[in-house]
Amino acid sequence: MLIAALVTPSCQFQFSSTDGLAIACTRWDARGPVRGVVQIAHGMGEHVGRYAELIEVLVESGLIVYGNDHRGHGRTAPYPQALGDFGDGGFGLLAEDMFHLTLLAKKENPGKPLILLGHSMGSFAAQLYAIDHSRDIAGLVLSGSGALDGLAQVARSAPREADNILNQAFQPARTPFDWLSRDTAVVDASMNDPLCFPALQPLSIESFFAAASVLADPASLRKIRSDLPIYLFSGSDDPVGQRLEGLRILIERYRAAGVHNISHDFYPGGRHEMLNEINRAEVRANLLHWISSVLEAYPSRETS
Repeated sequence: MLIAALVTPSCQFQFSSTDGLAIACTRWDARGPVRGVVQIAHGMGEHVGRYAELIEVLVESGLIVYGNDHRGHGRTAPYPQALGDFGDGGFGLLAEDMFHLTLLAKKENPGKPLILLGHSMGSFAAQLYAIDHSRDIAGLVLSGSGALDGLAQVARSAPREADNILNQAFQPARTPFDWLSRDTAVVDASMNDPLCFPALQPLSIESFFAAASVLADPASLRKIRSDLPIYLFSGSDDPVGQRLEGLRILIERYRAAGVHNISHDFYPGGRHEMLNEINRAEVRANLLHWISSVLEAYPSRETS
């Protein structure tokens, strides 16, 4: 999610999704002994290249990093007019694309624990992913997340003239994207990024919000393994998380479903992109601490 490409990709590759779409992927190799793998699922209207500063921190910590540009995003979009378009496979296939990348990463790194980190739209895809694939990951990180049904209700009840409900709390605003971060350089870099865009296309946003019923369904959530480590972090002023209300609802739903290994950090005054916030060094340090705790608890499955 970040500003400059500080770390050079070790490998760029593609795989073909079930509908034939070529999904653009990147791998960044760890520096030093490999401790584990982190897979990044980026947010709406951006691409995995924005996470360069975070990736630099992760690879310096002995982590191999994988990420793909989601369908309708970044290098996966076959042409500019396809930005924001999931295609016929919709949001569900976007989540399955993430699992396909997990399988590739695990094949390349046998025995190494893999942690899935999803931000914003990517965090809701990660919530969907976890329902069917929680046994394939060592831990789940949700950044800028919340309860999708609550967010959908806010979006659908907004007056027609409200063209940017996410920015409303920050009026008078310097830009339409003040809700992203208090760091103006981050906001400006996002606005000037040719691979970033403001909104999904109509059918794709409908597909996204259609997942809300599954993500709130107690029977679906009970499919998640009860001991899956989950770490949520959010800014107190993040409109996607409904100023923490959506996060608290999500945590309670997981606990009611029997998932008990849940940790969180909430940051006063923080906005949507905590990994891009003015206190991002603190946020990254807390994230690395949690990742290390998961790796230390993970049983070694390396084959000789």
